[in-house]
Amino acid sequence: MSLPRRATAEFLGSAFLLATVIGSGIMAARVAGGNGALALLCNTIPTGAILVVLILIFGPVSGAHFNPVVTLAFVLRRTLPVGLAPVYLAAQLAGAVVGAFAAHLMFELPMLQIASTARVGAGQWLAEAVATFGLLLTIFGCLTAARDAVPYAVGLYITAAYWFTASTSFANPAVTVARALSDTFAGIAPGGVIPFVAAQLSGALAATLLAIWLWPERKPA
Repeated sequence: MSLPRRATAEFLGSAFLLATVIGSGIMAARVAGGNGALALLCNTIPTGAILVVLILIFGPVSGAHFNPVVTLAFVLRRTLPVGLAPVYLAAQLAGAVVGAFAAHLMFELPMLQIASTARVGAGQWLAEAVATFGLLLTIFGCLTAARDAVPYAVGLYITAAYWFTASTSFANPAVTVARALSDTFAGIAPGGVIPFVAAQLSGALAATLLAIWLWPERKPA
């Protein structure tokens, strides 16, 4: 696929992902009547579902990364040319921010916002490292043994990780930055962004190195 097609797929996928994460969070907060567990469930299901859809439709175009740590992991494994990485990363970040803005506008909220929800502490940071570690292992494991299952496995993993991690599993630097621009149910105060991203990068690096050992590339005889 041409570079413009790849970039467009990464932009659109990231935008729809964030529109879903933030939009469903806004809707959940409005209809849950103050029930936090119900609101989180209403935020979780659409996120897992949209990931399946987006990977199915954009996977053949760009690989459907929608996540800077996924792109960097594929560069590290030498399955994505390093020259494509800046384009992917820029498209993912821009798409994520546009998706957040779109969610605000759809719910008639101010487009430009700064989140106030504090997400800090060692437990939150460990949760992000674990969430990202598991996400990368899910991707690499399925690519080795069950390639067609990647969309469903990723969607199911994120659905589960919303609930078993203290951070509700951002596991994505572009998602983290965009959610800092949304003072809604899904937001994260800007002060929490850098520790979250650092934890995500560490989890992704550990998973990528482990995956190289667990699932080595088969060489022709």
